[in-house]
Amino acid sequence: MACTIGSGLVYPICMLVYGDVTTGFIYNDIYKSRYANQNESDPNITQFPYGDKYKDLFDYMLNHNYTLYFCMIGVGSFVCGYLEFVFWNLSAERQMDKIRKLFYLSVMRQDIGWFDAHKVGELGNVSTQDMQELANGLGDKMALFFQWVVTWIACYVVALSKGWKLAMATMTVCPLLLVWLKNMAIEELRVYAAAGSVAEEVFSAIRTVTAFNGQEKGCKRYEERLSKAHNYATRKGVAIGLGSGAIWFFIFCGLGIAFWYGTELFLNGESGIVPGNVTAIFLLIIIGTTSLAQAFPNLETISMALAAATHVFQIIERKSVIDAMEEKGDIPEVIQGNIEFRNVHFSYPSRPDVQVLNDLSFGVEVGKTVAMVGASGCGKSTVVQLMQRLYDPDVGQILLDGRDIKDLNLRWLREQIGVVSQEPVLFATTIRENIRFGRMDVTENEIERAATLANSHEFICTLPQGYDTLVGERGTQISGGQKQRIAIARALVRNPKILLLDEATSALDNESEVIVQDALEKAKEGRTTIIIAHRLSTIGNANTIYALEDGKVVENGTHSELMQKEGLFYGLVKYQEVMHKESGEEEILEELKRALFDERPLEKSVALIQTTKPTVAKETSEQLVDEIESNNISIKRILLLNSPEWYIIIIGCLLAVISGALQPCFALFLSEFIGVFSAEEDQMRQKAKILFGVIMGTAILYAVIRVLLYICFANAGANLTRRLRRLVFMAIIKQDIAFFDDPQNRVGHLTTRLANDCTLIQGVTGSKLGNVLESVATIIVSLVIVFFCSWKLTLVVLAFLPLMVGVGIIHGKILHGSTKSDRRSLEEASQIFSESVDNMRTVASLTIEYTFIEKYNKVIESMLSKGVRRAFLSGVNFAMFNSLSFFGYAAAFTYGAYLVQNERLSFHYVFRVFSTIIYGGMSIGRHASRGEDFTKAKMAAARLFGIMDRIPVIQSSGNDGKKCEIFSGAVEFKNLSFHYPTRPDAGVLQEISFAIKPGEMLALVGTSGCGKSTIVSLIERFYDPVHGQVLADGDDLRCLNLRWLRSQVGIVSQEPTLFEASITENIAYGDNDRVVTTDEIIQAARNANIHNFVQSLPMGYETNVGPKGTQVSGGQKQRIAIARALLRNPKILLLDEATSALDSECEKVVLEALNKAKKGRTCIVIAQRLSTVQNADKIAIIHKGAVVELGNHTELMARKGVYYKLQTTQQRK
Repeated sequence: MACTIGSGLVYPICMLVYGDVTTGFIYNDIYKSRYANQNESDPNITQFPYGDKYKDLFDYMLNHNYTLYFCMIGVGSFVCGYLEFVFWNLSAERQMDKIRKLFYLSVMRQDIGWFDAHKVGELGNVSTQDMQELANGLGDKMALFFQWVVTWIACYVVALSKGWKLAMATMTVCPLLLVWLKNMAIEELRVYAAAGSVAEEVFSAIRTVTAFNGQEKGCKRYEERLSKAHNYATRKGVAIGLGSGAIWFFIFCGLGIAFWYGTELFLNGESGIVPGNVTAIFLLIIIGTTSLAQAFPNLETISMALAAATHVFQIIERKSVIDAMEEKGDIPEVIQGNIEFRNVHFSYPSRPDVQVLNDLSFGVEVGKTVAMVGASGCGKSTVVQLMQRLYDPDVGQILLDGRDIKDLNLRWLREQIGVVSQEPVLFATTIRENIRFGRMDVTENEIERAATLANSHEFICTLPQGYDTLVGERGTQISGGQKQRIAIARALVRNPKILLLDEATSALDNESEVIVQDALEKAKEGRTTIIIAHRLSTIGNANTIYALEDGKVVENGTHSELMQKEGLFYGLVKYQEVMHKESGEEEILEELKRALFDERPLEKSVALIQTTKPTVAKETSEQLVDEIESNNISIKRILLLNSPEWYIIIIGCLLAVISGALQPCFALFLSEFIGVFSAEEDQMRQKAKILFGVIMGTAILYAVIRVLLYICFANAGANLTRRLRRLVFMAIIKQDIAFFDDPQNRVGHLTTRLANDCTLIQGVTGSKLGNVLESVATIIVSLVIVFFCSWKLTLVVLAFLPLMVGVGIIHGKILHGSTKSDRRSLEEASQIFSESVDNMRTVASLTIEYTFIEKYNKVIESMLSKGVRRAFLSGVNFAMFNSLSFFGYAAAFTYGAYLVQNERLSFHYVFRVFSTIIYGGMSIGRHASRGEDFTKAKMAAARLFGIMDRIPVIQSSGNDGKKCEIFSGAVEFKNLSFHYPTRPDAGVLQEISFAIKPGEMLALVGTSGCGKSTIVSLIERFYDPVHGQVLADGDDLRCLNLRWLRSQVGIVSQEPTLFEASITENIAYGDNDRVVTTDEIIQAARNANIHNFVQSLPMGYETNVGPKGTQVSGGQKQRIAIARALLRNPKILLLDEATSALDSECEKVVLEALNKAKKGRTCIVIAQRLSTVQNADKIAIIHKGAVVELGNHTELMARKGVYYKLQTTQQRK
């Protein structure tokens, strides 16, 4: 702060020296014009009253050390400027390092109920855009603000001490709009955060969006949020324009008053008022007020930072209701594992009016296994969440070994629990690290042992990178079954005392299920286990079965006891027996179990996933980004983005040019003012009055221009940001799926670019463009004036210009490299933040908050080290740039004195050149300070144009391609081979051929990772085959209109994605090409057996399902997804384990609905359960990406091949 004060005092001190120099020039001119030509022998000679020292001006400058004083001021400016810049930026870097860490730490400490109420996208926006705004308001921006304020205060104080009357007359009051600006900024950030949430949700669900042609609907939702932000941004710009106009109006008014009143005081012989003091006082007031004007743009930045800080610190300071990172709580020395739920009532914080658990009571003895059964939504999964203390009961207690779990250390509690959920989450790292997340101190042998138990070791070993294989974001690069097996290994490596299994084997094929189920049976030995099960065959060995209905236990007992009661459980079993009666699945599983453990196992699945080394892929992507950024980005193209506002921009540019041209008028007025003091008394008064009138007229004109200027560019800038975000969002959402497979295009990276880059690009448009044009106009007019006055003096002063330009270029190069580096670090940090927050339930269950915090902090610390180096390098440039002008002043006045003394140059020309250089230099300074914005804008533009210019290999928009008037739904795969674009070395499908006639049903059967889901992706044309064709009614899919094609296809995936919207909106999403009626939505819900449940909710169909459908159970989510697909009324129906998440009762009804829906449609069913296979017209057995058997049930049984082995038990029956 001391250095900032020192930098702020530089100009006031300089003006004191300037006042003495001005006095010398004026008295020298008076001497030469009135006294120098007198005859010394004349007895009536008038003596020069001001002393001999003013007679030789050049000697006056040198012998009285004024040249030295200017140089000393320059040295002082350099030292203070360097230390100021370095210290402030070091402080800012360290503050941001600490704030980012505290923010992420606070987010990691929050309870799950808080996450239910806060959208992941909004939190991500706070971590990126708000943090960027906060960073912008610290460091050099804060330093410059205080520096200008110190200059303002010091100038006023010195002016008052030199002549208080004149100083008081010229002082003006500047209206500061800080509070209003802050409120506007808060609202603007809030609505941009809402838009960011939409973007995050859409990008995360891009496969669902693409499959249902939801791109336009996503764009519409996003644009609705942008419209609100646009309005606030426009109003904020108007406020800034009014403030800036008022400041400059008062500056001109002060100039006029100083002319008139200063002249009067001088003529009246006011004590202490000499020409130099008059000009010094005036310049002190003008520079002081101008400094305040210079502080105003920084004030805008600081106000935005304050608004961002409001959001950031609200989260940092929030105390979590359930804090897993607190040290408090008891840690028992011994844990047995007795669990008791005692009179528990519970409703989710986001839906307090919906009672999920109602006086629930049950117990689990140590080492015993209990099973929870019941219809979807009865509260089974809620029990699992409460046991982990993700939530606390509203009423009642949960006891562990007789102690309320609220009294136990939460981190210790969760470490005692192993969880395998219905939809397991894997993180975007290697298989080894995903398993290690179960227990961070695990050994390599323990990892492999757990993987072996979970039947995943063998398929992992077949991968080129083995355990070092990357699984992709949310595990998207491996199949559902492989993902579930890795999740089971992660739970087993934990060696927990309590095991919670929420449909742990639902995504496994029959072969894997038998092996994993046996592993789980072993894992349960000696552990207290709670099983959530839809498939009742998996709970026969449970010690106690609890049947839940409406959030409470309606019956409990062993399997045989409950069957004798013939109550709820009996009914569920009978439903399932009916469903599996024909297939004999239970017997098949038993036979398979004997075959697997008594004989040589079937060959395991081979997951055809990433084979290239992660480092190579990363380097390639980064090289591509560098190549894009290194290209010369046309400024013209950036400006063309604002072309719809061309008339506003042209008006704004003209106003900016006029504004810039008027600024050198200060120099003209000032030099004329100084020249007045050498005139006779009558002429002095007359000239002062004329100048006063001209200046006041200029003040009004300039103020109006400034207001209109900001209004024009604020409107154009707000429109640009809105338009650019929309265009980039549209460009992203219309990319092919392969684009999103690229690690550089993860959701966190894309949302960061959308949030930050679209704002940064305004560095070459809007008000920034106006500033540049204004500065250029000022410089041009200034050069014309100074060359006209004295080309010799001008050339001397301009000799300093190359140095200033060179310093600016060096600063730009430093900034370019650091900005690129910071952007990569920010994207990496954003990805870590997004991944952890998006999967917070898993992070909390695994107690890996500190692991993610360590990863995040490591990235942030790398930014700190780079920021420290940048601060020292940039400090030299900043200090040199600021100090060069004072050395220029020394040269200007010293050489000017020489020209006045020896070449008869008019003294007020020297001041005209000097004053013009002052204001021209300030303009160059303002322009140079925008260099950072300009550099960031070009880099941001490069990244955004890289996205906008990317032409998708598969284009989903446009009218190209054939639209069949009559479409029957025939599908044929002809000699098709395929590998994923990001993994060209890993063949997924090999020469596959099969055909499905209209209305037929094809079942795809095979182990996890064999390529079944890839076939579905190819039918949706998410990808194109490498070789061969996919035909629909004989037409290659590549020849058909893609939007039309996808409108003919309905899909229900294994892990369906819902949007944070009402149930109505989620079902209506099934057909985005028209307005769906309420009756259609209700009918689709009835067909999917979800209508009654929806009606039971307080908000009915208007109930919000929460982020990614987290506010409904897995079964309810699946049924909503089925309703969405049925609403589409497709010709082709793709069912990827569509009923895997349903309980027996719901499954029967939904299967009946699906059987009805299949009539008249071509159906492709991916099946793990044998009960869904027998009635298929064709069954394809897929193994290692090839069709090894194809036919109907009878044909395949006759061949006695792979399919026959699975069905032998049924035939014997």
